[in-house]
Amino acid sequence: MRNKLLFALSAAGLLAGLVAALYFGIKRPPLPPAFQPPENPYLHGIYAQGIIESVQPSASNLNVFPEEAGVVTRVLVAEGQAVDAGAALVQLDDSVPRAQADSARASLKLAADTLAKTEASYAMDPRSVSRESLDTARNSAAVARANYKAAAALLAKYTLRAPAAGVVLSLNATVRSYVSTQGVYDTYTQGYAPVLVLGTPPGDLQLRCYVDEILVPRLPSSQAIKAQMAIRGSDVRIPLQFARIQPYVSPKIELSDEKQELVDVRVLPVIFRFTVPSNVTIFPGELVDVYIGQ
Repeated sequence: MRNKLLFALSAAGLLAGLVAALYFGIKRPPLPPAFQPPENPYLHGIYAQGIIESVQPSASNLNVFPEEAGVVTRVLVAEGQAVDAGAALVQLDDSVPRAQADSARASLKLAADTLAKTEASYAMDPRSVSRESLDTARNSAAVARANYKAAAALLAKYTLRAPAAGVVLSLNATVRSYVSTQGVYDTYTQGYAPVLVLGTPPGDLQLRCYVDEILVPRLPSSQAIKAQMAIRGSDVRIPLQFARIQPYVSPKIELSDEKQELVDVRVLPVIFRFTVPSNVTIFPGELVDVYIGQ
């Protein structure tokens, strides 16, 4: 009986081994890739790294920095919000300049009242007020007016306003954070970033690519430039229309966005326009692969 049991177990184990060998020996077709790696569509095309940005007549996005340092007391906008030119964006602590403006306003009122009384007395009887007193009152009023104008202008600098109509792309300040004229200190990059970044509406985008200086001699003429960009992580390929070249080769120092990074790479910025397909979502700041040919 015992031998029969051992024989049955051995047979079952052998059968299980054969089944497992057959099952795991079946060749399964590999899974298709999530997307096809981008290929250079041009025979003698050159490669460049590009970044999506909002359309601007020149330069890139609008970086907003305060003219005065202070602590943020109010943030009046949100990322993605459209703002008009002159709209208030961020309010800094203005207790000191506001007190100075109130004092200047009071001094102006006092000087204006004194001048009005002096001029009224002089009009009634020129002998009641000396000419020197009248001139002094007028000069005092002019000085008080100038002081109030300067104090009001200083107070206005504690409210950051939109230099142009646009959309808030990035907001780097929070309530109770300290900002300086260099912007907001970023503990990750150990550098300063603008308080806000303004751009055009999301549908108005352009591409800024950086061509390595060793590839600049291979750039075709502006009339013959053809280009295509590939959205990373997808099969999307979008044709580009040449817009302009920023004619200054500059160091490419933001490869990893670290302040300590030292590189000798120099690049030529080339700007392209493109139309965003209806089924594609693209945001400013997104990195893409660019191929330039002719």
